Amino acid sequence: MQFSEIIGHEETKRALVRAVQTNHLAHAQLFDGPPGSANLALALAFATFVNCEDRQSGADGLADSCGRCPSCTKMQKLVHPDLSIIMPVAGSKVTSETLLPEWRKFVGEHPYRVLDEWLAAVNLKQGNIPVEEARELVGKLSLKAYEGEYKIVLIWCAENLHTATANALLKLLEEPPARTLFLLVTNQADKLLITILSRTQRVAVQAFTDEEVAMHLRQHLNVPEKRARQLAYLADGNLSEAIRMVSEEPERTEGEPTADRHGWFAEWMRCCYRQDLIALIRQADQFDSLGKEKQRGLLDYSLSLCRDLFLWKHGATELLRLPDEERTFVENFSKVLEPVHLENMVSQLNEAVFHIERNVRAKMVMMDLSLSFSSLIRNGK
Repeated sequence: MQFSEIIGHEETKRALVRAVQTNHLAHAQLFDGPPGSANLALALAFATFVNCEDRQSGADGLADSCGRCPSCTKMQKLVHPDLSIIMPVAGSKVTSETLLPEWRKFVGEHPYRVLDEWLAAVNLKQGNIPVEEARELVGKLSLKAYEGEYKIVLIWCAENLHTATANALLKLLEEPPARTLFLLVTNQADKLLITILSRTQRVAVQAFTDEEVAMHLRQHLNVPEKRARQLAYLADGNLSEAIRMVSEEPERTEGEPTADRHGWFAEWMRCCYRQDLIALIRQADQFDSLGKEKQRGLLDYSLSLCRDLFLWKHGATELLRLPDEERTFVENFSKVLEPVHLENMVSQLNEAVFHIERNVRAKMVMMDLSLSFSSLIRNGK
């Protein structure tokens, strides 16, 4: 992983590079960011840069790893002998070393993964980092670096450290072996022991902006501009979620209602306002013909629009992240709704999601929503 592969976060990249160049490296760093952020990607790029044999100066003045030397090649495949990786596993009988091939493949797809995806990938109901990991780590760190300048320990989802593991790790952080870097990656720093937090240097990683998410989807997944903006809006800075939504609908065509979620929602609300029963039945039939994931996607988008309508009604316009087309719709549609109506709509949409996930007939769910919203919009009931 190289810094140049990560969209945005320029100031964070420069701070990490500067620490290496000035030889002011903290022995333990905490990459703290929300789910779907670049915290793992930045940690991997930093680890690659630290042991790179031919560091480069980029066109923008930002130094980066070369991506070609033996160290970079091994880091790209996550097989560098001086890199130890620890991640949540099932328990004491299974360690990170056992699942390392699966984790390499998992992160190799993209480095913005979240814990739930990892647990699903290896068929685990829950995961933690058992104390056996710390015991194995002590043995590994007693050896000198094989090839690189530093031995690097990457702990992914560090908030899942078992208490005994955290205490054992604390001893290593208090008396770190020479030329060893600990890179802790977390989405919930508040779950870590205060004593561990006090011995790490925090690297604050912000969520991706909507523009950055849309840019990544366009450049790496060839998602059309309009669709990329809609997904970025729904993902709310979580790039992993945006990528998941793209992968769940690979067969999308422009003729489908899910190809333009805003257009679908706007037409639905217009039909409800006109109380056009024939059009609503037709739309329910169309909704019924979609797969469950697409149905859920449309309902999730509807919930997001209702949230923004609610913010608009309360004057919190600075919190809106809407593209121009959706913003215009929110401005106009908010005139026929009151906050209490929006609360009712959100409640019914959440109930609809509950029913869809439990295999209730989608046409019935959609018609029930349409009739309720029609009465609400026209009669305030």
